Amino acid sequence: MATTLASLDPIMKEVYAPRITEQLNEETTALKRITKSNSGVTQDVGGKYVVLPIHTRRNAGIGSRLESEPLPQPGQQGYAASRVALKYGYGSVQLTGQAIALSDSDSKSFARALDQEMTGVKNDILKDMNRQVYGVGNGAIGTVSTAGTSSTTITVSDARLFQVGEIVDLVTLPATVATAGLTVTAVNVSAGTITVSSAVTSAVGQILVRTGSGPSASANRELTGFSAIVNNTGALFNIDPAVEPEWTATVNSNGGTGRALTEALMINVVDTIRTRGGSTTLILTSLGVRRAYFNLLSQTRSTVNTQDFTGGFKGLAFTTDKGDIPFIADVDAPLGKAWFLNEDTFTYYHDEDWHWLDRSGNMWERKVDSNGTYDAWYANLVEYHELGVDRRNSNGLLADITEA
Repeated sequence: MATTLASLDPIMKEVYAPRITEQLNEETTALKRITKSNSGVTQDVGGKYVVLPIHTRRNAGIGSRLESEPLPQPGQQGYAASRVALKYGYGSVQLTGQAIALSDSDSKSFARALDQEMTGVKNDILKDMNRQVYGVGNGAIGTVSTAGTSSTTITVSDARLFQVGEIVDLVTLPATVATAGLTVTAVNVSAGTITVSSAVTSAVGQILVRTGSGPSASANRELTGFSAIVNNTGALFNIDPAVEPEWTATVNSNGGTGRALTEALMINVVDTIRTRGGSTTLILTSLGVRRAYFNLLSQTRSTVNTQDFTGGFKGLAFTTDKGDIPFIADVDAPLGKAWFLNEDTFTYYHDEDWHWLDRSGNMWERKVDSNGTYDAWYANLVEYHELGVDRRNSNGLLADITEA
């Protein structure tokens, strides 16, 4: 019997979907220690949402009195709540009719081709989600650091996260696409440059995003990541620190000028968070900052040993009077920064795990565009998700660290 899309459909759903779900949960460094939950996700006109209630103010009706003096005026606790819209993530795969037909004569070749596509999209989603968790949500893979005129070479502040073959848009913030559909043809991490398929004029501060994933005039399309959450300015999830002053994180920076990592700087961040009622359970950082910390320990201690932490992590430890804090490097973490996090304050909200779109009753759809109809079929993975936090002031950032 010839292979049909109907026969492929259950194989995709039953065999490959669980593998994608498991890998996203097990292998993402930044998200692995953050709880995933579909609790609190509600459906409303216009999309899916999560309500985040927070405690922001104490009862002010407290005081001491002498005999026969009026008692304090009653006060009350202060609360705030926001309705956070879930973001929509997708991954697409495509098979040609010829590849499908190959399964009848060479099932092993077809299985290899199929596995390459499914494993590939799994890894790509995994890598992209790990990038997103550190961002602000605007889709930036990199930021233009040096202006260029009519050139295929673009200089960026950090080229590590670009991939050859990736299709990107050059965006002028807040939400204007300057040039769309550029294919990355080369990446030079040491020089901090990428080469694209067409000559463009770029300006300092522009960002490069996956095509179509950049910010719109009304909202960001990607996850609200650490760069937006662990910040001491700016409204987050519709709560404004100008109204609720406790709704800020601790940020220790140096105006963009690099400085040597010291234990005193690290203790300052931990203590500031502690003063605000929080505690640090994890420090996430880049490989270069991890090396700087290793060098610092080597100078002050006779031995430096890695430790095993909960969840299968191995790394260095930062010792405080409240115990050791795991100091763990993530290859996708931004350069020159260390994130002091309380993992219990974060939740990765999603409606359900990554799954195949099959609203028409079949996950496979024929490829059709303005040029006509093709002997090719595509399928789409989807997850509705957002990274939320219920206590912003329990987290901190140590920035402008010189990497080793």
